[in-house]
Amino acid sequence: MIKEKLGHRVDSVVHAMFPFLFIRPINPDLLTLCGALVSLVAAALFVQGEFFSAGVVMFLGGLFDLVDGVVARHFGISTTFGGFLDSTLDRFVDMVILLAIALYYSGAGQSGMALLTAYALVCTVLTSYAKARAELHLDHLPGGMLERGERMGFVVVGAVSGYMEVVLALLALGTTYTVGQRLGVAYREMARLDGAAVNQATEATQP
Repeated sequence: MIKEKLGHRVDSVVHAMFPFLFIRPINPDLLTLCGALVSLVAAALFVQGEFFSAGVVMFLGGLFDLVDGVVARHFGISTTFGGFLDSTLDRFVDMVILLAIALYYSGAGQSGMALLTAYALVCTVLTSYAKARAELHLDHLPGGMLERGERMGFVVVGAVSGYMEVVLALLALGTTYTVGQRLGVAYREMARLDGAAVNQATEATQP
């Protein structure tokens, strides 16, 4: 949701916050990989129950994810593979972070929280998959209420605030709603495409 509304302003914000990144060309794929590695450290901290430290490290990892695309666009070195790598590692980070939290709760004997986290993980993956699958047929599928930035932001806030249980419940509800949003939009737009195809076929068979 935030990305849909403010995405066009990200470049100027990143330029203002991190001017040193634009002094000389930097491989954006390297920034993407660094972000994923930092997030792995956050996941290890989550498993150990070091939630505050994990949240801080996760935030730092998110900064790499924020700047890689901006750097690529600034130096005119965006590549198709770079976009693919970024999206793939985003999914990896989404899954490994929530899996780490589920493992912590499972080890702590909090099976209810482990199941809740696992459900949030499933819905997070489904949210991303629904968009990717729909855009094989549609030019664009709106992000819905909780896109990746909001989802990961929720986890960071929960980790550093000590209210992870509340945040995970909100995340589970929000991702469920977002999946529903994306399914609804996909149904409407694909039905429109099917209707247009039928009309075109009918017109083509008429004498």
